[in-house]
Amino acid sequence: MGYAALPWVDTHCHLDADEFEADRDAVVQRARDASIQQIVLPAVAPANFETVRALAQSHGLGYALGIHPMYVQGAGAQALQALRESLRQHRGDPRLVAVGEIGLDFFVPGLDRALQEEVLAGQLALAREHGLPVLLHSRRAVDRLLMHLRRAGVTGGIAHAFNGSAQQARAFLDLGFRLGFGGAMTFERALQIRRLAAELPADALVLETDAPDIPPQWLYRKAAERAEGAAIGARNEPAELPRIALALAALRGWSAEETAAVTAANARAALPRLAPLMP
Repeated sequence: MGYAALPWVDTHCHLDADEFEADRDAVVQRARDASIQQIVLPAVAPANFETVRALAQSHGLGYALGIHPMYVQGAGAQALQALRESLRQHRGDPRLVAVGEIGLDFFVPGLDRALQEEVLAGQLALAREHGLPVLLHSRRAVDRLLMHLRRAGVTGGIAHAFNGSAQQARAFLDLGFRLGFGGAMTFERALQIRRLAAELPADALVLETDAPDIPPQWLYRKAAERAEGAAIGARNEPAELPRIALALAALRGWSAEETAAVTAANARAALPRLAPLMP
């Protein structure tokens, strides 16, 4: 069986990004042609809540509502209230599958860490109130994020683009989370990510693209190449997911069929509202 005929799930894609403005419908069609059965579209700030919801409705996809840590300062003091109102308004929407993308980012300089943690705590409380899992962003902040998760008692979800230690991975798993693996896993020098992808329990793994970001190795362009106009091909998109999955299959010694079945089942377990949205 060809890998494009298998049931793939992209658990993290920013289809609303400007990079898709010119050909968004074609991007979705290519994903369908590649047998991507479902795609989850996370919001990043109140300004794009309705955009991701509308895209999910028009294309038959899942979505999440949340305030990304890199947008916390720009979202304004009323951002949490806007999320609260949106979750209440759309609580009956079967396509609303999670609260996200939320978390902590201690990598980007100049971001207010205390404010990030305050907003994260508020969003975790809302996720618990609505019984929704969360889509988590974390850079250089995993242990602090885990602390908040233990306090909040949320119902699990996905640690997106996981790049922590084996001990941190086990901590997420103990809290009922799955871990997202995507384009970074295709680079041979990504030794830690590839080791985790190979060695973690099978039920820990979900696939994602984070499109248009985190391109796989075959799309990556070095800074010098981009400066010379070689940006064409550098954009990631959901149709790349089956080929990304083959990297996981090779690391695990799995067939493409097994990889698709396991990761799709894990996605449904992490985000229970996905199951009715899939064929």
